[in-house]
Amino acid sequence: MTRKAVKGSVIADLLAENPIQDYEALDFEFPDEHINEVDCEEEGPADVWEMYFDGAVNLSGNGIGAVLISPDGKHFPIAVKLRFDCTNNVAEYEACVMGLQAAIEMKIRKLEVYGDSALIIYQVKGEWQTKDPKLIPYQKYLLELIKKFEEISFTHLSRDKNQFADALATLAVMAQIEEGQMAQTLKIKARSEPAYCFMIEEEPDRKPWYHDILGSSENCRIPFGGEQE
Repeated sequence: MTRKAVKGSVIADLLAENPIQDYEALDFEFPDEHINEVDCEEEGPADVWEMYFDGAVNLSGNGIGAVLISPDGKHFPIAVKLRFDCTNNVAEYEACVMGLQAAIEMKIRKLEVYGDSALIIYQVKGEWQTKDPKLIPYQKYLLELIKKFEEISFTHLSRDKNQFADALATLAVMAQIEEGQMAQTLKIKARSEPAYCFMIEEEPDRKPWYHDILGSSENCRIPFGGEQE
């Protein structure tokens, strides 16, 4: 015998010589046989939103624009016309503040902010300081808004990567908007063909769309003589 076999027989002899009173066999029946596997719930998609902002100041007026993008890619554009004189930096601060206020109203907790104003981005990060008395109140207010988010980051973009927010700011400048007037949601679509180009496709297992027209024309033919058959 091998050592393993001897050990097993000794345990069997010991159990036979010392029986247990009131012994009950173990029940190995699994009550929920229809359950094959139990997995942990998967985490949902990241709940981090994105915000782009920009300001526009020109001879036509002043405007600001911002767009909030949800984790699933939905866009929420905002455009506001400023009816007071301001510099480019003030307009940029106004746009950033407006975007953050909208995010707070929408109860967004995690946000990634993008803008082409290096002044604002690096001032918020604490890398730059401002001595302009017009910008100091904006900087303080912006820092207070930041505290209302669980996570927030600021990233500087080049102007060509911030075109949507820039277009919204320009739209606010050029549009004639009365005070208190609200416009409908902006819808933007891409079309690869002219509007007059369309095609009606035949549905499967059904007669073509011109079947009824063709049938009626065959039943109502006008002969050369002009009399209807």
